[in-house]
Amino acid sequence: MNYLKKVTLAVFAFMFSMALQAQDRNPGSVGIGAQFGQPTGLSVKVYNPNGMSTDILAAWDLNDFFFLNIHGLIENHIGSSGRLHYFVGPGAFAGIRDTGGESLSDQDFEAGISGNFGLNIIFGTIEVFGQVTPRLKLTDGTAGAVGGGAGIRFYLP
Repeated sequence: MNYLKKVTLAVFAFMFSMALQAQDRNPGSVGIGAQFGQPTGLSVKVYNPNGMSTDILAAWDLNDFFFLNIHGLIENHIGSSGRLHYFVGPGAFAGIRDTGGESLSDQDFEAGISGNFGLNIIFGTIEVFGQVTPRLKLTDGTAGAVGGGAGIRFYLP
């Protein structure tokens, strides 16, 4: 392993250990990270321990797709450690897919309602989560789908 790789690994290990020792999320803290799954994208959460937290997922591919999913989530502790939670909440989604044409009529727009439930574990200012997101499309007819994924967020102090 060359010197640069060793230094990079040491810095990452130090930062991770500091995050594990850091103070937990505070009310109003903003977590920024990524979700990997269906869809994969940027995940942002505004934490509210006394009510609904706001969870936003923005996903896209650079050519023909943009998707936005917003949920209100209520978290509850599992066990006595305060680190493991389950969460559940309602939401909505909207997405645009370019079907290859030149005009706006060549774009498909979808919107509907969704739900979100899953588990998360907190390590200081780091949240690791897994979730399932059932969706009901309400535009151009109705259709159901299930998405979700796993991800990580880092909370800003």
